[in-house]
Amino acid sequence: MGLDAAATEAVLRGARIDPKVLQADRSQGVFQKDFITFSRALISQNRIDNGRRNAARFDSTFDTIEARFGIPRGVLLAFWAFETDFGQVQGNFNTRNALVTLAHDCRRPELFRPQLLAAITLAARGGLDPARTTGAWAGEIGQVQMLPNDILERGMDGDGDGRVDLKNSAPDALMSGANVLSSLGWAPNQPWLQEVTVPADLNWAQTGLTQRKPVREWAALGVRPTSGALAATLDAAVLLPMGRNGPAFLAYPNFDVYFEWNKSFVYVTTAAYFAMRLSGAPVYAAGSPSAPLTGPQMQALQKKLVARGHDVGGIDGILGAKTRAAVQIEQRRLGLAADAWPTTALLMAL
Repeated sequence: MGLDAAATEAVLRGARIDPKVLQADRSQGVFQKDFITFSRALISQNRIDNGRRNAARFDSTFDTIEARFGIPRGVLLAFWAFETDFGQVQGNFNTRNALVTLAHDCRRPELFRPQLLAAITLAARGGLDPARTTGAWAGEIGQVQMLPNDILERGMDGDGDGRVDLKNSAPDALMSGANVLSSLGWAPNQPWLQEVTVPADLNWAQTGLTQRKPVREWAALGVRPTSGALAATLDAAVLLPMGRNGPAFLAYPNFDVYFEWNKSFVYVTTAAYFAMRLSGAPVYAAGSPSAPLTGPQMQALQKKLVARGHDVGGIDGILGAKTRAAVQIEQRRLGLAADAWPTTALLMAL
């Protein structure tokens, strides 16, 4: 592949399988939490205050990002907060060993083998020390947690010192993160998520991320913003993370870009909502949703959905996008309110 021989030897010599990486990869139970529980756990007043302070501290960097990429500062502040608490907790896993472990492990090697090869190129350029560079368990590096290939392709010098240092330079990390989001398809100066109210007689089968329609049509059906104005010229989907009795949002096309950053439905929705809060939006109306299924109940539900031919992405007890889509189909088939929120009634009906 034309990789530098000395860098290849330096990266591979002394590499070790890290059991803690495998444990972390298989222990992501935090994503089993429902949206309200998860978002309240991650979004504290301290994080909001720190976000505002960092917005002011790096105001010129955010001005540059907004002018160049059209990405609001709240979006990057939310990622920065959730990934590393604004650079304070970047992870202490040896990056080389984390990538070697996940490239060798049979669960997702196709994702991590290219990242290991990218790490060799990064080492050849002086951007990674195989013995000393540390980061997250999945091989991400720096304040916004970027994988080696993203660093090579999208890393940017945000502070003008002639080098890309995602661990120690917040401007470098923020500019690079913005470049990644832009490359993933972020539409400049467009919204991503907006809290709304929905009428009690809405056809719930029309909700969900796969049911996008012009915002004007949603408005005609009685969907109303809780603050600000609807982006009437765009398409959007009505997102009900905890069903028709819980919080309600319009998810605009930019919301899809979040899933390119992270695949977890609850993480993505929380990150997008936190970006709204950091941009001045009020706290969402929690409503009174029915109690979430327990982990074992969710796994039992997923087994029943798989038995009916649905792809739920794995029996993991996590209400991800695929499980939600399958739930909505079965709710519609059984004559239940098709709002994609699984209940004990649905479980018993199946």
